[in-house]
Amino acid sequence: MEVSRTILYVDDEATPRKWFARSFGDEFEVLTAAGADEALALLAERKDGVAVLVTDYRMPGRDGMDLLADVQREHRHLVRLLATAYAEKNVAIAAVNQARVFRILEKPLEDGPTREALREAVALYRSQAIERMLNENRVAALRETLGFLAHELNTPLSTVRGCVASVAARHLPHHAGDAAGVARFEEQQPGELLAALERAERRALYCQSIVATFLQSARDAYPGAGPQSVTASQLVDALMAEYAFEDGERAWVGTRVRRDFSLPGRRDLLYLVLCTLAKNALQHLRGRPSPRLLIEAGCEGSGAAARGWIRFEDNGPGIPEDVLARLTHEPVSTRSGGTGMGLLFCQRVLQAAGGSVRIASAPGQGTTVTLSFDRSVDCAMAPAGA
Repeated sequence: MEVSRTILYVDDEATPRKWFARSFGDEFEVLTAAGADEALALLAERKDGVAVLVTDYRMPGRDGMDLLADVQREHRHLVRLLATAYAEKNVAIAAVNQARVFRILEKPLEDGPTREALREAVALYRSQAIERMLNENRVAALRETLGFLAHELNTPLSTVRGCVASVAARHLPHHAGDAAGVARFEEQQPGELLAALERAERRALYCQSIVATFLQSARDAYPGAGPQSVTASQLVDALMAEYAFEDGERAWVGTRVRRDFSLPGRRDLLYLVLCTLAKNALQHLRGRPSPRLLIEAGCEGSGAAARGWIRFEDNGPGIPEDVLARLTHEPVSTRSGGTGMGLLFCQRVLQAAGGSVRIASAPGQGTTVTLSFDRSVDCAMAPAGA
């Protein structure tokens, strides 16, 4: 992360401005302004390109306190210093309490103490900039995670609602002579109501598993929780055993582990990534002739050079080129009405585990999604003859 080292010095006298630029221009980029209005115009032009503001106190028109007050409102990221030859107590109190200045420098400025104060101010600006970036990343991760959670729950809950509505629509009104406690329903095909209820149950169980996964991940994130590790084969086996396949979908899926490996990261989040990729592939395979989804895992190398991968390869309709270029970078979906938050969530989880998501596709030629794990991977012993 590149952080600004630019300092804006404000003084109505030309000589102090020239001395300041000449004295500290060897270490910092120095901008100067002759008054508050000129300084504010420079800050508006440079936006976040200035790290530190040093302003004289007594200036004609608007003084340094006026400038500091404006900067406190409009450019809060700046580290602020006040330079003054006047030691009035009320000025110092106002500068600290109202303008939140980092240092008060006594004029005439001296090279040594001033340089040290500028270094400390730039260091403070850097630490605050990094903290802002981390907070922004946390907010982005939270937004993506909540978007993923809402999307993943909304789809199966819509299925549950549809199934329940279908069953309710088949209910027949009570007739005289019906036994107490007996409700009557009509079916167009034998067993269709039971199938609808079973489908709703599968979708509800999937929703519960997602919520349970996020709760477990939150517990695992508490300080003191030990590092986690899971093998690729365990993830694939869990997917095949626990995923809520629709009728006939299970037969479309084949698995193969070429060489197993253990990988870092939370098992529950990695499992959700596999569920998301399986769901996306199966949705695109519906209605296709001879649908097929192959899930493979493998590992190459050893020691620090070990690299693992899990790959989802389908023979679906493929992804248009313009959509493919934006996947994993912004909310976008290849399905009408989707949000595309799932792939953003997958990318975030893989990055945290030291990996990445790669997608290869062409219209009419299927899609291959590869999860690459490039850090802290432990490959199993290669099979004999491999």
